[in-house]
Amino acid sequence: MNNIEAVRPEFNQILSPDTPIETIADGFIFTEGPLWDARHKRLLFSDIPADTIYSWSQEKGFEPFRHPAGFPNGLTFNRQGDLIACEQQTRGISITPEGREPRVAATRFEGKKLNSPNDIVAASDGSILFTDPIYGLREGQGGPALQELSFQGVYRLPPEGGELELVTDSFERPNGLALSQDEKQLYIIDTVRQHIRVFQIGENWQISGGCIWVELWDDDKVGRPDGMKFDKEGNLFSTGPGGVWVFNPQGDLLGRIYLPEKTSNLAWGDDDLQSLFITCSTEVYRVRCQTGGLPLVD
Repeated sequence: MNNIEAVRPEFNQILSPDTPIETIADGFIFTEGPLWDARHKRLLFSDIPADTIYSWSQEKGFEPFRHPAGFPNGLTFNRQGDLIACEQQTRGISITPEGREPRVAATRFEGKKLNSPNDIVAASDGSILFTDPIYGLREGQGGPALQELSFQGVYRLPPEGGELELVTDSFERPNGLALSQDEKQLYIIDTVRQHIRVFQIGENWQISGGCIWVELWDDDKVGRPDGMKFDKEGNLFSTGPGGVWVFNPQGDLLGRIYLPEKTSNLAWGDDDLQSLFITCSTEVYRVRCQTGGLPLVD
């Protein structure tokens, strides 16, 4: 079977079936949180059990970027270019301006410790949204640690900081999340239930909806939905059973990228943002696409 499968003909306009899947780095424990750093022409990514954020570039290959790193998971930039990281061991969110030390931005909700922040996005107004499942409470993932909250939530940290706002506590295992390009919809993965739900974003971040948008089931393949990213055309690339699943804006499955290991997350990168970087268990892959992403930093 080809490594790239078109379910609908239009997928061939996104990714050619004969496109090579390149391994750019390997030998890790479990990689996550890929993030393209356009200023330094490099990819940042986490190895959670190794407690390390790595960088990779075409010139230097991969090398440690930060260690220890709080058993890092999801990474993103805000519009000013500050690095924002989910830290499973510290059970918090850190923000690192260029050339400075990280500072803790959030670790508690209503006086109780968060579970283990997992994936994260930064909105154009400076809001930070992140998921908080229990994975990092486990030994070797940042724990062992005790769960203090009775639920696994999704949160918003306002631009000015301060108290966290609970977006929803209706997930069994909230994981990857993504904002639509116009920031009117918030998409969130529930890994255990193997679906993606979509919420409407109103004025002042009033959230409504939450219906199931797509389901990702394939009992013959390894893995569950974990992380996702939109391309510039509104197609959604999500990790899932067997690799990466690609949906059009209406939620129709267009095609899949099959990979030999459990996939975790993905990011757009390289100068033209048309390379899809995919983190898996022990490897990081790159696939050149005919579509691409949008820059995170102004």
